Amino acid sequence: MRRLVLACLLLASTAHAQTLRIALREDPDILDPTLARTYVGRIVFMGLCDKLFDINEKLEIVPQLATGYEWTDPTTLVLHLRQGVTFHDGEVFDAAAVKYTLDRHMTLQGSFRRTDLSAVDHVDVMDPATVRITLKSPSAPFIAQLADRAGMIVAPKAAEAAGRDFGLRPVCTGPYKFVERVAQDRIVLERFAEYWNKSAVKLDRVVYQPITDSSARLAALQAGSIDLSEQVVAPDVDAVKRNPKLRLAISDYLGYQGVTWNLANGPRSQTPAGQDSRVRRAFELALDRDALVQVVYNGLYTPNAQAVPASSPFYAPGFAPVTRDVAAARALLKEAGVTLPVQVTLTTPNNPDIRQLAEVMQAMVGEAGFELKINVMEFAASLDAELRGDFQLYMLAWSGRVDADGNMSQFFRTGGSENHSKYSSPEVDALLDQARGITDVAARREIYAKMWPILHQDQPITYLFTQKNIAGMSTRVTGFRPVPDGMIRLQGLALAP
Repeated sequence: MRRLVLACLLLASTAHAQTLRIALREDPDILDPTLARTYVGRIVFMGLCDKLFDINEKLEIVPQLATGYEWTDPTTLVLHLRQGVTFHDGEVFDAAAVKYTLDRHMTLQGSFRRTDLSAVDHVDVMDPATVRITLKSPSAPFIAQLADRAGMIVAPKAAEAAGRDFGLRPVCTGPYKFVERVAQDRIVLERFAEYWNKSAVKLDRVVYQPITDSSARLAALQAGSIDLSEQVVAPDVDAVKRNPKLRLAISDYLGYQGVTWNLANGPRSQTPAGQDSRVRRAFELALDRDALVQVVYNGLYTPNAQAVPASSPFYAPGFAPVTRDVAAARALLKEAGVTLPVQVTLTTPNNPDIRQLAEVMQAMVGEAGFELKINVMEFAASLDAELRGDFQLYMLAWSGRVDADGNMSQFFRTGGSENHSKYSSPEVDALLDQARGITDVAARREIYAKMWPILHQDQPITYLFTQKNIAGMSTRVTGFRPVPDGMIRLQGLALAP
């Protein structure tokens, strides 16, 4: 009888336990906020690692691990920290942990947060609940940087002990703690009982499953084997709408889809396209952005030629995408004196919609005198290839940041952490620095408007369009908040019976 009672209690406990299964479009890279690069990795971090600040649906910066701040002068920021917070391993969160993490972001070899925090001169602990950050010069976007991975705080003891292997078992302060990872299969998190905002944590477990094929993601969502897909591609939107057991959450996007040219990143930059901007501009003139969006994405996306969407207050309205002109493209190639066809290899992640996008581009630029070869790679491998300069042209999607600087500086500034084209322009560097030092949005927009003609001439990145965040989920999922950064915030999420 006792065994029967225990078995019934166990079954009842299992029945009430809630596990949310989330499909990701790719397998994330390393789960270390200092070293990570991927968009889907940021989604996982939203469960693992709280940040100093977060953003809400209105793109307002709101407190998280920091409860408030003040600028005591244009280069001195004082942060007030939440008390009573612990890391997943029991270590206390305090000002020393914040200093340790920011210093780690700035100094660890291979850090992708170095550009985010390039304005920082030094960090001081004033008391356990107060940190002072001294900047080298005023930086309008700095608080926004702390609302992303640069503001994620790691457990110092665990990070020191693990070194560069910290991403194998990350320890942060988020609502869920790391359980296991099986590459290309799943990442499992479970509820952190000591979370500072535990009333917002409704689920017992969260399982992230990489499903790279969009058709397979849709099939899994329709079959109920996943509860939430962080991405539904545009051609699948109608299928989700027709299913009474599913619903969509569509929000504006902060970033862009484009292609990055290799200008000076190793031997593979030594091509006509890498060495002559006329060839790159000819490539852009051969593209019909409206047709790309219509054919591949059912017209749901918006053609664009800037790093920010038209909805951004930093968007320069006078700089629109060029109209396709094959004759002008051929004329530029003739002026450049290149041998036709101009051979270019486009490296692209192995996603069906992205492969289709590359194939449509291939046909378009072929009419202008290009022979575009498509090199399809697994996503993480393609990122590694880009990093080491093993590409000529790379298909790039950037999810975007709430402040426009986060879409620009790390890509264009000399030495930027995402500047894998190795583009360098003293004039662009100066304009980026000038915009960083001004808080007035209209004045910053005017500075960026001066930058776009230079970047269009040089073409380190050819922008294509602005996407939409389109998430699909079971109607059982409650508490989902669509935020333009596309991140899935687990606080408040639950599954109805």
